[in-house]
Amino acid sequence: MIVAISIGAVNVPVADVWGTVWHHVTGQGATGDLATDQIVWNFRTPRVVLAALVGAGLAVSGAVLQTVVSNPLADPIVLGFSYGATLGAVLVITLGGGVALAGLGVSAAAFLGAVAAGALVFALGQRRGRIAPTRLVLAGVAVGYVFLSATSYVQLQATPTELRTVMFWMLGSVAGAQWDQLPAVTVVVLAGTALLTLFGRRLDVLLAGDESATALGVDVNRLRAVLLVLSALLTGTVIAVAGSIGFVGLMIPHLVRLTLGADHRRLLPLTALLGALYLVLVDLLSRTLNRPNELPLGILTALLGAPFFLWLLRRNKGLD
Repeated sequence: MIVAISIGAVNVPVADVWGTVWHHVTGQGATGDLATDQIVWNFRTPRVVLAALVGAGLAVSGAVLQTVVSNPLADPIVLGFSYGATLGAVLVITLGGGVALAGLGVSAAAFLGAVAAGALVFALGQRRGRIAPTRLVLAGVAVGYVFLSATSYVQLQATPTELRTVMFWMLGSVAGAQWDQLPAVTVVVLAGTALLTLFGRRLDVLLAGDESATALGVDVNRLRAVLLVLSALLTGTVIAVAGSIGFVGLMIPHLVRLTLGADHRRLLPLTALLGALYLVLVDLLSRTLNRPNELPLGILTALLGAPFFLWLLRRNKGLD
């Protein structure tokens, strides 16, 4: 993260970055000149921290959803959470002219959209009062397409300026991150990851199948409901501040499982760390590959994630 903060349109020595961050965090030491202090502390540090939080949140959510729906291809996009958030944000950007609509800003509307999509998928994914994993995935795909079509219709009403903002937001970005965005996201990501890790043993039991889990005294239906709510909250929070970013929740959990196994008590914390590192590196690439222009994060995560996805299909014969 320190290296990522140091690299940009204006490179800052790592020692100066460390000194500036240390001064602002502890009140000790000295910062560099005013311009360096502004670049490091006000522009780049909140951006890098937000990228780490978003990467961690998406990765943990993906890991949990894959277990909940018993599908290795599940992630927040497959279950429609991302599309719900996108519709909420696009409605505010276009119909609200970039200003709060009905008292909602872009982030709040995106969060509510993700939660609404999650609630709808949860309702449609039940059969006779029980949550069915296959129905959840199918419901997620269907709800996602409904939200996506609504988003496309709303885009037709947008002006060229609004459309550019909408497209950049839909592809994900942490540009323009502010310190006042971070407290809420930090609390949700850290608390959500910790809480989901506490469910680690029950997630392991869920991997064995519903019958085995029930025989061991686990209320499978209630457990899935709680995990879905926590995942929707985690996903909605990070998408609300960074837009829709694909493949993080699909790719990172698999990398950790391939290396360290499927014990969720260590899988989830390590998935959070690797997800944070991954998105920090992707954000660094997004602002350095085509200086001074920036690439949306979703473009790079798709370019990196799609080949991994194809490799996973070839490697994992169990998917046959």
